[in-house]
Amino acid sequence: MEQKQTYILEMKGITKRFPGVKALSNVDLNIKPGTVHALMGENGAGKSTLMKILIGMYSEYEGEIVFCGKNVKFNDIKQALDMGISMIHQELTYVENMTIAENIFLGKEPALKKVWVNEKSMLDKTKELLNRIGLNLNPKTLMKDLSVSEKQMVEIAKAISYNSKIIIMDEPTSAISDREVDLLFSIIQDLKKDNVAIIYISHKMDEIFKISDQLTILRDGTFIGTYDTEELTIDVLVSLMVGRQLTDLFPKREKAIGENILSVSGLKKESVYSNISFHVRKGEILGIAGLMGAGRTEVVNSIFGLEPYDEGEIKIHGEKVQIKSPSDAINLGIGLVSEDRKHVGLVLPLSVRENMTLTNLHLISNYSVVSKVKEKRVVDKMIQSLSIKTPHSEQLVKNLSGGNQQKIVIAKSLLRDPDVLILDEPTRGIDVGAKSEIYHLITKLADEGKAIIMVSSELPEILGLSDRILVLHEGRITGELTKEEANQEIIMKYAVGG
Repeated sequence: MEQKQTYILEMKGITKRFPGVKALSNVDLNIKPGTVHALMGENGAGKSTLMKILIGMYSEYEGEIVFCGKNVKFNDIKQALDMGISMIHQELTYVENMTIAENIFLGKEPALKKVWVNEKSMLDKTKELLNRIGLNLNPKTLMKDLSVSEKQMVEIAKAISYNSKIIIMDEPTSAISDREVDLLFSIIQDLKKDNVAIIYISHKMDEIFKISDQLTILRDGTFIGTYDTEELTIDVLVSLMVGRQLTDLFPKREKAIGENILSVSGLKKESVYSNISFHVRKGEILGIAGLMGAGRTEVVNSIFGLEPYDEGEIKIHGEKVQIKSPSDAINLGIGLVSEDRKHVGLVLPLSVRENMTLTNLHLISNYSVVSKVKEKRVVDKMIQSLSIKTPHSEQLVKNLSGGNQQKIVIAKSLLRDPDVLILDEPTRGIDVGAKSEIYHLITKLADEGKAIIMVSSELPEILGLSDRILVLHEGRITGELTKEEANQEIIMKYAVGG
């Protein structure tokens, strides 16, 4: 009798070297069909490197890969796709000037007589995929016209379209809200029933314990162990990941909340949001929650001058102000950390120093000539103050971890010493250790008297840091809660319009 196949994938003794660095050392990964297997570890632990080997991005490595009972070695991504392995990348891989349909079927367009693209078939199949993931969009919409969360959902649809035996999901929920997460988890359950295996990478602990069956932990490129998820607690998992215990993930603080710094009254943008009124005070952290499309990012972008508003009033320190551009907002003491650090907040090929000072040259110049002495002084001070882990200020930002990249985006705003700091998804795509550091930094800034507005799709983050919470639904404020009043159920009730 033929022995039943236990694993759909076995990666044995995988070792990967880069010049001067051993990124992976003798790592094993065994995946059962029809299961969700979480791959856990801090940024830099080797998760992405291991997955890039699996999908053929890195073809030079030591070790062995067995897929569906056969030894395989993929030399490029197409080979892996053709064999039945697809991946949703953390850094979105869309072509912005192409439509949703063209992006999903890029390289595998349905053809008429093997010559022409069958556009009707492509649009129909795209519509089916979008309906399956609960996304009501026209397949002809250009990717550049979508929000970050909509782009993320399109990437999920694209991965599903390959009918793969294994789907790798790298931070698939980093830019989507709880409603879309529930939709994704429902899709994953359907995929499991079809015996598809999911390799799931996420820094959101509640998701890991909700969706995964097993998990493998990497630390500093080494294999720590594979466990049934139900065997572990969050505290034990974090300790295995980081090699130490993390205490007080959300730091406690003595509230020193002062006078109003920023007030917004009757803010409206046609078909986007309306009647937005709130205030934020000195030393206060105001959390803004809501589902994808609720208008959270659009509201804070308008306050920062990135998007015009049609009606309403903004006051700083009680004085009515006109904000028509980001430079107006910056000059009035408002800073913004965007939700999309890779495309908006950073210039990845430039150094830490260049990224920090690029928009702050006037602070380090004498008569329009940059002072290298001043520049080094302010950059080194910010690296030390924010505990940015970099060998030196000339390190290229693209070579740093997500958490340290995020700190650099925050540093750019802090160099101007703003009174109001807007943080849009401040911990998107960073690991639990880095999250803890960002949380302590946010708390420290509030304790220093800055007014913080924090937009986040992570309810534990909203609940753990906020002094007050606004909830938006379809462009309107449906709830305002104190820290004591708030819990996940109440926030979700308001988020769906309750």
